[in-house]
Amino acid sequence: MQHFLADDLDYEAAYRLLTCCVVPRPIAWVVSLAHSGAVNVAPFSCFTYLAPLPPLIGISVGTHGGRPKDTASNIRATRHFTVNIACEEQLDELEASAAEFGPEESEPQVIGIALAPGRSIPVPRIEAAPIALECSLHRIVALDDVGGHQFIIGRVQCISVRPDVLANGTVDPDLLRPIARLGSGRYARVGERLEPARRSRFILSSGNPPD
Repeated sequence: MQHFLADDLDYEAAYRLLTCCVVPRPIAWVVSLAHSGAVNVAPFSCFTYLAPLPPLIGISVGTHGGRPKDTASNIRATRHFTVNIACEEQLDELEASAAEFGPEESEPQVIGIALAPGRSIPVPRIEAAPIALECSLHRIVALDDVGGHQFIIGRVQCISVRPDVLANGTVDPDLLRPIARLGSGRYARVGERLEPARRSRFILSSGNPPD
């Protein structure tokens, strides 16, 4: 077993190691609006579900050149954003949207990403994405001691799901075919699913099954 002490790692080394360890990661393809009305689109793989009621999701957003990224600045200013879940066919557009753009440049316009109006908030969604989570800002937790990262918590106001990825009343991952993030700039698709030899019968006191 090789050991890596955190105090011996610089930012870049820690990033490379952790993003190769915590895999695969879901990707939040975030749409936000600048003050000028320019539409910003960017992917973030520090992304997770937090709670069902109220429905909350969380995204960790770092800095660029010592300044908050456009996504974080836009969300703080407008208090709305949309998280899209990209499918395999959208990998090239998703990767292109990770490039550096100016704060007033519109990635959808430059890259050619079609948008559709939001249903519950004034921020659009990505039209071809099979899932869109329209969010209002719930809270921003400043992680000042780790390079200015901000943990953005969104309250989901509307969940839009394309009918062709639904089965038995819920989203089927085999139909959704979401893109997952690996380390070192690599991606993955949902592959063979594993089933445990024995399923746990443990039920939480609330009546909800464990994750």
